[in-house]
Amino acid sequence: MNLKNRIPKDFYKLFNSKYMEYYMAFLVNIYKENRQSYSTLGLTEEECQAIINEILPYYKVDWREDDTEEGALLGQGNAASVCMSRFTEWGWLKDEFDETLNCNVVFFPEYSQLYVELFEKLLSEDDEKERESILAIYSYLFTYSADQEKNNEILKSALGTTRRLVQLLANMQEGMRTYFDELSRQKGFRGIQEVLIKEINNSDSRKYAILTTTDSFYRYKEAVKELIIQSLSENEMCKKEIEVNRLVLEEKTTAYLKAERAIAICDEAVDLICQIEREFDLIERRYNMLIELKTIFASRAVARMRYILQEGLEDEERTITLVNLLGKSEKKEMILKDFTESLSVSSSYRVIKEQSFYSKRDREKPVFQPEPVVQKEVTEQGRIDDFVLKPLYTGKQLRDFMDQNMKNGSFITTEKTVHSIEDLEKLLFVWQEVTERNNGNYRIMLGDDIVTEIGLRFSNLMIEEDKNV
Repeated sequence: MNLKNRIPKDFYKLFNSKYMEYYMAFLVNIYKENRQSYSTLGLTEEECQAIINEILPYYKVDWREDDTEEGALLGQGNAASVCMSRFTEWGWLKDEFDETLNCNVVFFPEYSQLYVELFEKLLSEDDEKERESILAIYSYLFTYSADQEKNNEILKSALGTTRRLVQLLANMQEGMRTYFDELSRQKGFRGIQEVLIKEINNSDSRKYAILTTTDSFYRYKEAVKELIIQSLSENEMCKKEIEVNRLVLEEKTTAYLKAERAIAICDEAVDLICQIEREFDLIERRYNMLIELKTIFASRAVARMRYILQEGLEDEERTITLVNLLGKSEKKEMILKDFTESLSVSSSYRVIKEQSFYSKRDREKPVFQPEPVVQKEVTEQGRIDDFVLKPLYTGKQLRDFMDQNMKNGSFITTEKTVHSIEDLEKLLFVWQEVTERNNGNYRIMLGDDIVTEIGLRFSNLMIEEDKNV
């Protein structure tokens, strides 16, 4: 049965209650305690009431506003028992009598758990922990490539993580657009400063900082693409092998049906990997757009402050403009006289002289002339597309790694060469440096693939110095 059909009619009364916020907090705390309880049977009604009474002092609730039509009148003394009865009546909690404990045991129905887990996320301040990352996608794909059974559920989890990360980046873009609107409405330095502080300290900026540091997209981009290509090729080869073996089998036998099932699994895996690849390309475009929006936002803030410095604040601008017009006008006396009569002031105006609190400026304010924005040329070093992964190891560490695997003056890889991911990265950097700087001084030969005990795969590599050069 669909979970939606199991929800009672009174379930949504919680959202129409004046104490919805407190009910949400009570349910979240009961759910946490039930999850951490040592008892496998669940919490009793008395324990749930004790949890509510424990957190009640932290909430200043005026129970006098309670609507008597909802049931018993709430008060400070009976708040826990009334709340528990309402949760049970509305269908948020279920209770069953347990003969072992000789009392009623409370549990959450499956449809109620979904809502309470959502309440827990909404009430949590550490929302940056609930995030999706490039590292998670890389982990799923690496696990699938190392899995001997090639479980498609791993690819489904990777696809779900990829789509949630796309949605996360889309939400960040929408959040940036709101800050653009707020920035354009500001007419003073303090307002611009407040907008900048809010943009820096919001949750999206913290998630953006995590994506650019710990979960750097450009750190795992090439590795993810290599895993995608590798998984596609492995599934294609596996499918062809199964199709060849199926030709010698009789139809409708157990072996034939297993072969058909294996081919369907390979097709499903290829479809999932292609979807992951498309979503990953969308992640790359949105990620680059988000970086561009951050840059544009900072440049607009600087341009807005520069405009205010040149033109002055809006409150001061009208007064300065009026004084300048009166100083340049030949009909200043007539304008001031008419202005005084229209105001109906008790005393006539007086001219502000040098001895007064106001002193006339010697220099005239320059007229604002907008200039076109000069777009700076991006150097090759600063382009995002030409990002180069910096080595994580020093030259001495790479030389030591080469010396450990030298035999008769040649660098040769064996099964004992790579013991961990760090050794595999060192081998990659050694191969990259020799191939990029090879001027004919070395002979490089690649052999068959080697698979270690922990599932690391690399090619047999031999680097020999050419003594004839």
